[in-house]
Amino acid sequence: MGGLVAMVSIQEYQVRLRKDHLGVHLISDALPFRCVLLSGKDAVADAIDYANLVSGSHAAVIRVYNAAGKLIETHEHKGDFKEWYSDPH
Repeated sequence: MGGLVAMVSIQEYQVRLRKDHLGVHLISDALPFRCVLLSGKDAVADAIDYANLVSGSHAAVIRVYNAAGKLIETHEHKGDFKEWYSDPH
């Protein structure tokens, strides 16, 4: 018996502090240039918000690392995929 199988891809993002401490890098293969530089006092929060925005309808995992490279936070974005149904009748 045949059926439909849903493939779910999860986009992964990393937020890493710049070595000069002047901001963070948001890194992901899902980004057009693979890396985005954000600066300012809210750089980490801005990077998380931007990753959520860019991921759109895709599920995403955003990992935040400290200056030593240790994972300190993980955020999950469920995506806003909406199922649709078409009645053939």
